Amino acid sequence: MQFGKISKTAFLGGKLIIKMINVNEYFGGQVKSLGYSTPAGKSSIGVIEPGIYEFGTSMHEIMTILEGELKALLPGTETWATFGKGQAFEVPANTSFKVEATSQAAYLCQYR
Repeated sequence: MQFGKISKTAFLGGKLIIKMINVNEYFGGQVKSLGYSTPAGKSSIGVIEPGIYEFGTSMHEIMTILEGELKALLPGTETWATFGKGQAFEVPANTSFKVEATSQAAYLCQYR
């Protein structure tokens, strides 16, 4: 995994604001994402190349498909479920799940 941070500073109402965008790369560059924070919590937007990948969670995750399609093997299930654009699935904290992409897919992952 490779991680990086991009810092952007700005002044808002005379106060210095520092925002960080985390650049994440997994599975030899096959999955890449940009992580950011909002008042609601942390999120990342990413792209997955074709393949099967297993992820571990440390927080509850909500994965929304932005483009393309992902199949997911969720904790406690034995059957892959297919999710398309606009659909979402949730994964509990401290578990793992698998996803399969047959073509590039884009996602939003919210950590709540």
